[in-house]
Amino acid sequence: MLKEGERIDDLQLEGLKIIQDPQGFCFGIDAVLLSSFAKAKYKETVVDLGTGTGIIPLLMYGKYKPKKIIGVEIQKEVADMAKRSIKLNGLDDKIEIYEGDIKDCFKYLGVNIYDVVVTNPPYKKILTGLVNPKDKKAISRHEILVNLDEVIFSASRLLKGLGRLYMVHRPERLKDIMLSLDKNKFNPKRIRFVHPSYDKAPNMVLIEAVKAGGDFLKVEKPLYVYDEKGNYTEEVLKIYGLI
Repeated sequence: MLKEGERIDDLQLEGLKIIQDPQGFCFGIDAVLLSSFAKAKYKETVVDLGTGTGIIPLLMYGKYKPKKIIGVEIQKEVADMAKRSIKLNGLDDKIEIYEGDIKDCFKYLGVNIYDVVVTNPPYKKILTGLVNPKDKKAISRHEILVNLDEVIFSASRLLKGLGRLYMVHRPERLKDIMLSLDKNKFNPKRIRFVHPSYDKAPNMVLIEAVKAGGDFLKVEKPLYVYDEKGNYTEEVLKIYGLI
């Protein structure tokens, strides 16, 4: 089950566990916050675009028990790690990992049939040639294999009318996000900014958008990660299931 350098981490939720490689790629707080911000009902079907090691499908299954979750991951080694984590938890009938490209995954998974899409896409544009295009961490952080517009286009193809897209991204890309959402027939419904601490500007933004939905937009209260003493705030501790 485990390969050299890997470990099994307890997710502190419904007894779920995940396989990670500390030297390769581990999930971050952005994935945890997104899985809490996103919502799914037990009869709904969910697709996670760029699933990595499968953290979001595992957390969303633990929280909401949707009918089916499909995680899409193009990196073979990372997808294999996700598949082994699903098997470790005995969830092969509930969570499926599709090894393939986000840009055309709807051709194989189906069009206009899913209720929810979640995504924690690469945040950074490729501005120089200094990024290693084969590095797993670089691929997860930079738009090497897929860009923002391609992710949102695929989400639009996958979702049925009034289907929901949940995304975590960077505030500095908000203009690009809104333009792409509009182009792909999404209307933003909820936005929440995430601040490292009370005295710092936001470094993440959580967005819910609805395909062909109405125009009403709610900006929720800020989410603060650390308090004045450098400890997790009570809300973040609750999200992690620590209190």
